[in-house]
Amino acid sequence: MASYSNRKEDVLKRLRRIEGQVRGLQRMVEEDTYCIDVLTQVSATTRALQSFALQMLDEHMDTCVRTAVADGGGNGDIKLKEASDAIARLVRS
Repeated sequence: MASYSNRKEDVLKRLRRIEGQVRGLQRMVEEDTYCIDVLTQVSATTRALQSFALQMLDEHMDTCVRTAVADGGGNGDIKLKEASDAIARLVRS
């Protein structure tokens, strides 16, 4: 079960803002905006996506991993491995 289900509207709102930033980038390119200004917006969009990813990771740890560990069995180890793999992907990106 997705850990963000209780806050789905907040999550979607945040993604819509990021989508708006990407559309802004498209518009900037279409309008031949100065390269440095485009790169500044790329940086802001990248930070927004990274922040979103960290929020998702935090919610995964707080709900999915916590629940799996509390339930016992091997699911806790699986969820921790998923989180570790996700962190590795974020660090590499």
